[in-house]
Amino acid sequence: MPAITLPDGSQRQFEQPVTVMEVAADIGAGLAKATLAGEVDGVLRDASHLIEGDADLRIVTGRDPEGLDVIRHSTAHLMAQAVERLYPECQVTIGPVIEHGFYYDFSYPPGFTMEDLDRIGSEMRRIVKDALPVSREVWNREEAIQHFRQEGELYKAEIIEDLPEGEEITLYRQGEFVDLCRGPHVPDTGKLGEFKLTKLAGAYWRGNSDNEMLQRIYGTAWANKKDLKAYLHRLEEAEKRDHRRVGKQLDLFHFQEEAPGMVFWHDKGWQIYVEVQNYIRAQLRRAGYQEVNTPQVVDIRLWEKSGHADKFIDDMFLTDSENRNYAIKPMNCPCHVQIYNQGLHSYRDLPMRMAEFGSCHRNEPSGALHGLMRVRAFAQDDAHIFCTPEQVQQESADFIELLYRIYADFGFNEVLVKLSTRPENRIGADELWDQAEAMLAASLDEAGIAWEENPGEGAFYGPKIEFSLKDTIGRVWQCGTLQVDFNMPGRLGASYVDEDSSRQTPVMLHRAILGSLERFIGILIENYGGAFPAWLAPVQAVVLNISEKQEDYCLEVAETLGNKGFRMDSDLRNEKIGFKIRQHTMSKVPYLLVVGDREVENGTIAVRSRSGEDLGSMPVDEFAQVLADDVGRRGRIENQQED
Repeated sequence: MPAITLPDGSQRQFEQPVTVMEVAADIGAGLAKATLAGEVDGVLRDASHLIEGDADLRIVTGRDPEGLDVIRHSTAHLMAQAVERLYPECQVTIGPVIEHGFYYDFSYPPGFTMEDLDRIGSEMRRIVKDALPVSREVWNREEAIQHFRQEGELYKAEIIEDLPEGEEITLYRQGEFVDLCRGPHVPDTGKLGEFKLTKLAGAYWRGNSDNEMLQRIYGTAWANKKDLKAYLHRLEEAEKRDHRRVGKQLDLFHFQEEAPGMVFWHDKGWQIYVEVQNYIRAQLRRAGYQEVNTPQVVDIRLWEKSGHADKFIDDMFLTDSENRNYAIKPMNCPCHVQIYNQGLHSYRDLPMRMAEFGSCHRNEPSGALHGLMRVRAFAQDDAHIFCTPEQVQQESADFIELLYRIYADFGFNEVLVKLSTRPENRIGADELWDQAEAMLAASLDEAGIAWEENPGEGAFYGPKIEFSLKDTIGRVWQCGTLQVDFNMPGRLGASYVDEDSSRQTPVMLHRAILGSLERFIGILIENYGGAFPAWLAPVQAVVLNISEKQEDYCLEVAETLGNKGFRMDSDLRNEKIGFKIRQHTMSKVPYLLVVGDREVENGTIAVRSRSGEDLGSMPVDEFAQVLADDVGRRGRIENQQED
């Protein structure tokens, strides 16, 4: 008689083994209808899973994150079944769940088109309407290999052949479609239907460029129409805000084949870059950081000593000269240790905070490059803090406070935090890792910050805190990091003289707030849709004349405001004022200053915001104060993003 314990602590007794679905039905018909799977003793199982003894059970529905994953995984199978029906010569490979959806890779030499996605989607809906039961089957290894070979599914056969001996081979069947999968899946295809196929891409079999190029179909799936509609709206917003599109529209930057993954900054884009850099520079100076600059090309032996060559050699640009091998700097930390090592340091000299806008290069695969978000040449707002073990916790706390203040200035007030712990491949003794992880956790706890653990995702030399921002349309961007390193300083010979005159190795805190300026500016572009707050806008105000009679006055206004430190422009073209206002509104300029005969006569300007609000006529000095107040607010009071 199985005793089933539910999450609220209540128990239900059954006289014989019972399935997850039968327990749900015993609780209520409504729950049974909503049931997708069950968590049995902490393991996610199909609704058809038979519980033969006492167990803890949580019914999983579409309201649960696990239920949403089951829906997406099952929708991937639904898509694969539809593809096999429509394109019998196509081979199915793998189809996992990803964030917000799923994909499936297919071997189909003719290639799919976007029009094919509509046809596949229609067939998927027919299968949903049929509500085909989905069943789990355990097969003999050789029988499974033989089955897929006979069906012409050579990729599936290869996957099974590569599985460890003795691993259970499970297949899922829905109608005529059988697929290799661990599951779990929905009870029947009628539980699905709120999906959309979104895009096509290429993908190498098993991610190896030596293998065949497959075609990947992406899709999204949700538990209800409302959630699907909301997600598709976010996709539309993301497309409108795409930094590559906005960057071209606002004349900020471009890329070209002669320098793949490297940015050609235009004047307006560089204005933003410099403003961000100068702002961070000022914040770091106030926080007690010294700013340094280190070489771009460094002997490979330094990277071998630091451990980076063993870990990242494939991602480094290498060169040679006069029989010496060099690497173009992929990161700054070993070079900062070299500056620290110049001279003898006492414990009284610590902490030493060393910052650099370090220009780095990494040989990212061409297929991974993505506008400003993934580049080969970038500048980090990088800094390293050399300190004693006793100073680690306070330095961590001070950094976290600085990071939150800077994010707020950029308009990001929701920060998600993870503590990434020791990876499998690491350097350093376990007791040092224990100490480092405990220090980072304590600094977060003392700051009252909610965080979650990210097991095994630390750097090879130490654990790290990862700080992620949520933007105005709900997307999450990982940016800042704080890493405790007990290892690299010792590998590179760093030391200090302690109070008892003994030589000790300093702890090195690796920290960044923006991550890289290029990527962070890409995030800012998408967060604000190009409508930057006044302090970041490349042009903060533009003066527009109604007729040529006001040209001299417009130039005088622009010069006066420019001399006060504002980024100004003037538009004196012989065009209708309405046309010029529309154009500069589309260019996202925060303030439009319109000048006609009356303004010249009164020594004023008519001020409009880019949202169309009429702020009235005012003297130039009064507007200068309005703009100065707006700039001074930064992002702390309001996020001035516009669609």
